[in-house]
Amino acid sequence: MSDKDGRVKSWLESHRDTDCYLDNDSSCSLAEHDPSQRGAQGRASLDSDTNLFPLMETKLYLRRWLMLLIFCLFSMTNAFMWLQYSIISNIFMHFYSVDSLALDWLSMIYFLTYIPFIWPVTWLLDKRGLRDIVLVGSAFNCIGAWIKTGTAEPNMFPMTFFGQFVCSLATVYLLGIPSRLASLWFGQQEVSTACSIGVLGNQMGIAVGFLVPPMLVPNVEDKAELAEHIRVMFYITAGVSTVLFVLVALVFQDKPELPPSQAQAQARSIHPDEYSYTASILRLLKNKPFMLLVLSYGLNVGCFYAVSTLLNRIIVEHYPGEEVNAGRIGLTIVIAGMVGSLICGIWLDKTKTYKQTTLVVYLLSLCGMLVFAFTLNLGRLWLVFVTAGVLGFFMTGYLPLGFEFAVELTFPESEGTSSGLLNCSAQILGIIFTILQGKIIDKWGTFAGNIFLAFMLLIGTAVTALIKADLRRLKANIQNPPAGPEASLQDYGATSCSALWRLLTY
Repeated sequence: MSDKDGRVKSWLESHRDTDCYLDNDSSCSLAEHDPSQRGAQGRASLDSDTNLFPLMETKLYLRRWLMLLIFCLFSMTNAFMWLQYSIISNIFMHFYSVDSLALDWLSMIYFLTYIPFIWPVTWLLDKRGLRDIVLVGSAFNCIGAWIKTGTAEPNMFPMTFFGQFVCSLATVYLLGIPSRLASLWFGQQEVSTACSIGVLGNQMGIAVGFLVPPMLVPNVEDKAELAEHIRVMFYITAGVSTVLFVLVALVFQDKPELPPSQAQAQARSIHPDEYSYTASILRLLKNKPFMLLVLSYGLNVGCFYAVSTLLNRIIVEHYPGEEVNAGRIGLTIVIAGMVGSLICGIWLDKTKTYKQTTLVVYLLSLCGMLVFAFTLNLGRLWLVFVTAGVLGFFMTGYLPLGFEFAVELTFPESEGTSSGLLNCSAQILGIIFTILQGKIIDKWGTFAGNIFLAFMLLIGTAVTALIKADLRRLKANIQNPPAGPEASLQDYGATSCSALWRLLTY
């Protein structure tokens, strides 16, 4: 046996008892189904162990892109309804005669609803599958939108709050879906990109939520005229939500007939009787790298939620009467973030440097928050657009990184469960940060509020640096075992890093 084969054999033996279930009795494989994608040496060495690690049949279906598109559209409408009040909060405060905190709760109800309902929904995702969850979520989205069509009257604030609550239930059914859908339908070399696109649906909705309400609902004193503009916005949203509900019911599918990757084939090989939702939750809670990620993800996304919810107040304080430009600044944040999300997803598919990329993006989010805070009061609106775009590029670009890093750290646990815990952390901290920043802004101004968020991002950066990158899904999908002792699955695609960088990202 050659030295190369000996190293391969040794590597296979050393990974038989890992948490990825790569043992002699497993039906999973360490190679992609297409042998043409493997090198000659890797093919020879793996073929010699075929009896231990048999390849499973995999296939990529063209309709996977249709499933992703439908989900993105559904997610977009729900995210739009999250922000359709807060971006013109001063107008709705006047229309409904409520204070700023009451209006902020129309956005924060999305966060609060998620916390108790995520647990039964992730259980249903494991038991009922992806299609049923997306179908129920789109139904809640549609019902809530139609409830709000009857609330364009100054005395209907309680009913509009109820309609927003029903829409928030839909959020519970969609926030954890991008990583789950990507894993079920997309191959190893495109799964992170697909997850990023899934997140883009939510970001597109936020972008439309920043842009459209200020255009449809002008700041006028006459409440009767305001009611007409608000009613038009509500009916447009309800119509779009109805069309998407019908589309989900007729077209959306649970999963393809054949798995798209060896990792997904391995996950499918686990018999339902061997899976326990409670045991899965307990394993995740005991997974230290993942729990550190839960905290750091919550800190970052919680800050993003606070900025998004309070953006109107932040901008109008320094630039009175600029409600439309506040929406455009929010749009700039989200569009830049969409570009960042897509770039990060493609980068992960190419390099698999989950830890390194997450840490860099987190650090740059902190820098972006500081620049935004220190330049907001300079009186130059064009500069606010630039700094907000930089902040959005990195802060929003972090979202798919967190999802994909979580899947790597927790494989073969359900992607819906790990994403649910991430989002639960984000919702809790989103409520806390939104309330605290609002109080700080009321007492000390926007600069103090933004510095508060920057401090939270500093803590998150430190927590991210402590995460040990145990890339379990990559171990199940790896095409060639390491060629030497210097190669590491945790440093896949990043073996040229400096010693200092390795120390920071260990």
